[in-house]
Amino acid sequence: MNRARQMERERLEVNVLIVGAGPAGLATALRLAQLIEQHNAEIDAGARKGNKFSAEEICLLEKGREIGAHLLSGAVLDPRALEELVPDFDRPDSPNRAPLACPVGREAVYFLKERSQWKLPIIPPFLQNHGNDIVSLNRLGRWLGEKVEKAGVTIFTGFAGKELLYEGGQVVGVRTDDKGLDRQGKPKSNYEPGYEVRAKVTVLAEGPRGSLTKDLVGKHYLDQDSNPQTYAVGVKELWEVPPGRIEPGTVIHTAGWPLKLSHYGGGWLYAMPEGMISLGLVAGLDYEDPTFDPHEVFQLYKTHPLIRPILEGGRMLKYGAKTLPEGGWFSLPKLATDGALLVGDCAGFLNSQRLKGIHLAMKSGMLAAETVFEALQGNDFSEARLSSYAHRVDASWVKEELWEARNYHQAMAEGIVPGTFHVDL
Repeated sequence: MNRARQMERERLEVNVLIVGAGPAGLATALRLAQLIEQHNAEIDAGARKGNKFSAEEICLLEKGREIGAHLLSGAVLDPRALEELVPDFDRPDSPNRAPLACPVGREAVYFLKERSQWKLPIIPPFLQNHGNDIVSLNRLGRWLGEKVEKAGVTIFTGFAGKELLYEGGQVVGVRTDDKGLDRQGKPKSNYEPGYEVRAKVTVLAEGPRGSLTKDLVGKHYLDQDSNPQTYAVGVKELWEVPPGRIEPGTVIHTAGWPLKLSHYGGGWLYAMPEGMISLGLVAGLDYEDPTFDPHEVFQLYKTHPLIRPILEGGRMLKYGAKTLPEGGWFSLPKLATDGALLVGDCAGFLNSQRLKGIHLAMKSGMLAAETVFEALQGNDFSEARLSSYAHRVDASWVKEELWEARNYHQAMAEGIVPGTFHVDL
């Protein structure tokens, strides 16, 4: 038994543990804090009986050094969930005004060949973005994090969830990662053991293919009645280009080169104020070519005559990549088990047809928060109680939206040309 196992770990007891401070985790924390505040106020006013709860008993774990550290800027936001969570987020005089970059203005969709492009005469309805906003996801995350912290939620940054804690098959919390280990995983002189964060209910919001989610899904067979999840990888860069190069609010989507017609995916360019540009390429991971490299292909994408003139004279500020759950509605696992819920990308809440998941992640977190609050009131954290989360999802606009796109990725399985004839535009 090594030193890491021998050393006793400190334990923290909370009511609710949320793992991951992306849009889903932050929305879960903020909505739950709102429900607790309303509940306590009604007790104080004599309009409700029962026990009070404290937002301090909500613990949010984030592996980054600060909230938003793992959120790479540049996304188009459907504001539907944010409108419900913070109704005055877009009022100019509101103290709750969100840091939106700019509304979507000019839109275009292109089909690319290696040295030419064809602009679609009409934009498919699912790619139309008027009424949406281009946002810096990093700034939006930090803004939500500030609201969560102001609401009294306990936030721990720099702590990753290492493994789930179980008692009798029920999830009872998470052990955080050990600090001060060498490359072989052996303790160094500055070794610090991870904490045991014990909770009545744990909400996993760690993004696609998270390690804790994989463990939970596998241990409880949460995906046994679901289609296998399929994934894409999105490669993204944030650029600063000379002023006036492209109008802020411009949204461009592309299909075709440098991807083969048989390969699911496409590119995008979102123009923000002050010459900031989000540029990226999404490629399905179900490709057949063993030599395909999404990072290399993305570099080719930037040389296209449509893209290169926009970038010339600019400089890249940030670079990143992430996986995207593309399976759709039929790939969602069971969303609740004893002591735990799944929200956001780790559950698969993404609309691959619209290329959007932020609003779905946030709404799933809000619905999970309502479920958790009811569980706190009844002091019941069994699967039977927490399964009302799935019923909430079924009754919400989340299912309505995902149901319309339920077969989109499957329709594109044989390539963009036959897929276009199978997709309802």
